[in-house]
Amino acid sequence: MTETGPQPIPQSPPNAIPARRWAYVIPVAAIMYMLAYLDRNNVSVILPYMHGDLELSNADKGLIGGIFFVGYVFLQIPAAILAQRWSARKTVLLLMVAWGLAASLTGLVQTKSQFYVARFVLGFFEGGVWPAVLILLASWFPLRERARANALWMACLPLSSVLMAPLSGWMLDHASWRWVLVLQGVPPLVWAVVWWFAVADRPDRARWISRAEADHVERSIAADEAAKPSAGSGSYLDAVKQKSVLVLIGVYFFWITGFYGFNLWLPSVIKELTHDGSPTEVGLLTAIPFTVALAVMIANAVWSDRTGRRRQAVAVPLVVGIAALLLGQAVDGALPRMLLLCVTAAAVYAPYGPFWAIPGQLLRFEVVAVAMGLINALGNLGGFAGPYLVGWLTDVTGSSVTGFAVLSGFLAVAVALVTLGLRPSARPVRPLSGQAAEGAWRSGV
Repeated sequence: MTETGPQPIPQSPPNAIPARRWAYVIPVAAIMYMLAYLDRNNVSVILPYMHGDLELSNADKGLIGGIFFVGYVFLQIPAAILAQRWSARKTVLLLMVAWGLAASLTGLVQTKSQFYVARFVLGFFEGGVWPAVLILLASWFPLRERARANALWMACLPLSSVLMAPLSGWMLDHASWRWVLVLQGVPPLVWAVVWWFAVADRPDRARWISRAEADHVERSIAADEAAKPSAGSGSYLDAVKQKSVLVLIGVYFFWITGFYGFNLWLPSVIKELTHDGSPTEVGLLTAIPFTVALAVMIANAVWSDRTGRRRQAVAVPLVVGIAALLLGQAVDGALPRMLLLCVTAAAVYAPYGPFWAIPGQLLRFEVVAVAMGLINALGNLGGFAGPYLVGWLTDVTGSSVTGFAVLSGFLAVAVALVTLGLRPSARPVRPLSGQAAEGAWRSGV
């Protein structure tokens, strides 16, 4: 006798779901932000070779690197809200055109004050891109894929240094620093065309995605949202008042202070190790630590997604970075110091994917936009503090040792906050799809 009742609908195994989103969304977004990150890399390569132009002290150079992040603060939350309520695709497009023009105009400055203003304006327009893209990725990748998606996109950060530091060095050997800045503002204007035609805000708006993949993504994200805790009344204020969000702001600020303090002055340290090598030589050597960082960053994100241990994936690399920064000031010899620079670069880049997976697991989609904008806005003030502190302390003490020791202290505070401030919930949300690696959190990580 046959059963006439309703039959269960066969479920496709996970590996049968198409995954074209990885080949379309991630590469286009990564190249876009790599061109934005170029504006942080090129100035670090250029500053050691300005040879008295604009009469810049070490503190002035630190201020030029850092004032970018003062401008960076202002559009974080507005752009995040625009991306969530209007369109992440259109928000990024407008900002891309604006920052490309601002980047080229930076090469036309004639005074130190004009350089400060130009860098501030450049940071202003670039500031909204980061949270807007995070909102975009949250519409394309479920939580169990989020750290890997974030890390593959954010791989553009070390990759930009790998590719662009040698390019900037080579360009400096053949043109003035002004022409380097002018010409490097053009690629974002070109890539804006690619962005417009290749990216969609959601799977249901993309022409290139299959119905099966779009349905899979939408169902998975809906399940993720249903499993998250409520953010009080659901207002933005309720979201940002949560302890976890405040702790994440603190973690990001102290981490980014050490991150950009190290990044801006890395070419100067390498120039010293090469005994005033040429821009091309310094640019090529600068790419080595970032190549190591790229590999470690992706590996750490994969481990984080598989185990669900976001806190450890942030804290452990930073501890390694602290040790490498301090040891690098105590050892002699170009090779040992270069190896420690590689370790430090890997350590400060490794937390990116896991860290930015945390807000999406804490907050519902309707409030996560403003929370991520606030975390990025206030946290990136560390991008001002780090470079300026190292430059100022180098002027005062005549050595970079004190500055890098202070950066180690900032990283230590970040480790303490992520370890003690984001404690696991005693009653964690049931993992999605029965996989422990996808564990959701209520008030901690």
